[in-house]
Amino acid sequence: MYQATTRGIEVTVEPYYLAEQSDPADSRYVWGYRIVIANNSVATVKLMNRYWHITDENGQIDEVTGPGVVGEQPVLGPGDTYEYNSGCPLDTPSGMMFGHYQMLADTGEMFDVAIPAFSLDAPGLQRTLN
Repeated sequence: MYQATTRGIEVTVEPYYLAEQSDPADSRYVWGYRIVIANNSVATVKLMNRYWHITDENGQIDEVTGPGVVGEQPVLGPGDTYEYNSGCPLDTPSGMMFGHYQMLADTGEMFDVAIPAFSLDAPGLQRTLN
């Protein structure tokens, strides 16, 4: 699991490989990931937008932005958590993702909350250190 905290908002990511949706013979590799957002601050926040930076093992970059997550813009009061699952396909057997959520505090302030960088690795990959 991967974890980052910004201004008391903790984001935990757990990626997992989806073999049943992947087809290595066709260069299709798919991962799911579970994200838990925990509001450990004293403010109520609303998740307005998301930004993802996705890089495959060839250095190909894809950036994804949009409102909310999985069609929702959750509001988290102090002590609340929000959990969702999503996925990411790649043309290569490994890659990485990171990003941020744009939050709106109950004070009207907008701020970014880091999504930690996490690795996407198909099972059985042989690693070579350079």
